[in-house]
Amino acid sequence: MTTLQLSAQIQQDFALIKNNENKMKRLAKYLKRLVKEEDDPTLMTKEQFFAQVDEALAQAKRGEGVRVHGKDELHAFLNSL
Repeated sequence: MTTLQLSAQIQQDFALIKNNENKMKRLAKYLKRLVKEEDDPTLMTKEQFFAQVDEALAQAKRGEGVRVHGKDELHAFLNSL
């Protein structure tokens, strides 16, 4: 769909719900989340998240991870970063 077609579809759908207060509240809540996504560079898709998990597991299997045993080692490791 082109942007013009999407715009027309959105306007048609909006006309169907504009008199329904509950649906308008839900739409407003969704739009706020959608706009926030544009402003948050830390957000990632589900696929991106699981790709990072898979890469971390692969690194651990290759022995590239760091093992921390106990609170003191953890503090030392964190202070070294």
